[in-house]
Amino acid sequence: MGVCVTKASPAQAAAPTPLDRVIPAPASVAPGGAPYRITRGTHIRVDGSREARRVAEYLADLLRPSTGYRLPITTYGQGGIRLRLADGDFGAEGYRLSSTPRALTISAGTPAGLFHGVQTLRQLLPAAVEKDTVQPGPWPVAGGTVEDSPRYGWRGAMLDVSRHFFTVDQVKRYIDQLALYKINKLHLHLSDDQGWRIAIDSWPRLATYGGSTEVGGGPGGFYTKADYKEIVRYAASRYLEVVPEIDMPGHTNAALASYAELNCDGVAPPLYTGTEVGFSSLCVGKEITYDFVDDVVRELAALTPGRYLHIGGDEAHSTSHEDYVKFMDRVQPVVAKYGKTVVGWHQLTGATPAKGALAQYWGLDRTSAEEKARVVKAAQGGTGVILSPADRVYLDMKYTEQTPLGLSWAGYVEVRRSYDWDPGAYLPGLPAGAVRGVEAPMWSETLENSEHIEYMAFPRLPGVAELGWSAAGSRDWERYKVRLAAQAERWDALGVEWYRSPQVPWGVAGQ
Repeated sequence: MGVCVTKASPAQAAAPTPLDRVIPAPASVAPGGAPYRITRGTHIRVDGSREARRVAEYLADLLRPSTGYRLPITTYGQGGIRLRLADGDFGAEGYRLSSTPRALTISAGTPAGLFHGVQTLRQLLPAAVEKDTVQPGPWPVAGGTVEDSPRYGWRGAMLDVSRHFFTVDQVKRYIDQLALYKINKLHLHLSDDQGWRIAIDSWPRLATYGGSTEVGGGPGGFYTKADYKEIVRYAASRYLEVVPEIDMPGHTNAALASYAELNCDGVAPPLYTGTEVGFSSLCVGKEITYDFVDDVVRELAALTPGRYLHIGGDEAHSTSHEDYVKFMDRVQPVVAKYGKTVVGWHQLTGATPAKGALAQYWGLDRTSAEEKARVVKAAQGGTGVILSPADRVYLDMKYTEQTPLGLSWAGYVEVRRSYDWDPGAYLPGLPAGAVRGVEAPMWSETLENSEHIEYMAFPRLPGVAELGWSAAGSRDWERYKVRLAAQAERWDALGVEWYRSPQVPWGVAGQ
């Protein structure tokens, strides 16, 4: 499934990438003047803050292998690359990048803004900068100024580690790919019918038994608490917040198989390795169910520095509506008790979402008007909404009938379909202020390794990132597909697998 693109000529390779060629599209670009060039004498200048130095170290680690330059980090001198935390109207994640022949300066009000500015710098450099061996260069950055900040605060990607288990290193690889496009939330789907993936000390069989398999009957696996902390730490170093999900009351066969007492009849079902949904449910009427929820939420919240905890709530077909409402009324306060904010799939709006809760909408164009109306009504009452329409941004959907991986229950989702819509106007009647952002889920029924993840994510993921970051008026498919084509050489340099969509003019992006 690997794809080679047409190689640029040496003259093309030496020309600076235009400032407006990056993804996501910046808020404001003012090109002008001669380029800045990274050379053997370049140093990276920071103020005295530990946070700015940390971003500088990330940048130096990124640039050193391909350039072969020392790129010392210093608080002294003039010129070079300067990373600057400063007062200004940057917002929580915005930045300004200024490129002149003498210096390249990234200014931001927060370390996250500096980091996002570094990702823009990275895309403005030749794609060979991504390689891990010394390349000939040169390393120009077009002259001018970029001023940028995101449209939405929630720009997420979900990885399902339950249907198939992915190692810490595989998750880290995906985190690095998300960071390149300024994604700031990593939603980990940690439990489902096929596997429980996080160690819980008070209920140890959840992981050791419930995590012992996966779709198709493979060995499965789970994260120790140290593993999970390492994922959280690594994500934070790339300015992504981890949002853990324990799906309930449905999608719970792995838990029910691990502990008989969680079943209404006291009988544990066998482990499950298929792909059907909607057949399992925690026993809403048993008090031990809420002891279990309390313990799991308490231990997971203690491991998670981020603000959110996702409680699932989708496809609870084996739970009556009355029991579903009762369950959510009991469980949402537990999340609050341990200092977290509830996120749930949009079926949560069929109950009473807690104050401040977020509903993640995954419906389709064909979803019933009644279901959409519930989401809109909840939003009008103050519930925030994350948009993840399955027939737009579920990255596990096949591109076409011929796609060797993925599913098609939501339809085929080619690159243009995943990009060409507006989150702010997607659900009629939804208050614009209720939209918190977008998220691209990656379910793993058919995905078994990093190459599979990448083939389904690229080239759709950058478009979802742009939906979350860039203003609606700045987005246009005809211009976007040219910018997207220019990313292919970078993916090749990074060793990323990707799908050669016929909708994108691969190989002509530099012309």
